[in-house]
Amino acid sequence: MDVLEVLAEPARRRITDVLRAGEASVGDLVGALGMSQPAVSKHLRVLREAGVVSARVRAQQRIYRLEAGPFRELDAWLAPYRRLWDHHLDALERHLEEES
Repeated sequence: MDVLEVLAEPARRRITDVLRAGEASVGDLVGALGMSQPAVSKHLRVLREAGVVSARVRAQQRIYRLEAGPFRELDAWLAPYRRLWDHHLDALERHLEEES
């Protein structure tokens, strides 16, 4: 699965939103998201397989964190589209200024 496909799932985006603030255990994520532990674990497995998150072991827990690589790739893919829209918005702004 590629990053876009993985992040198309709203629950996975919510997990990454929580992990943006820092590392978290499955229990932390369950509490923050109000999801069941099996559901969080299922989504974390998909995120881990896609390289979006990684886990380290602390005692009996796995602690999850975001990995920058997939987000950099996604950002690079989006860059030409951002430039396109910036160009269109700049043209619209110029047009509106000329109309005023």
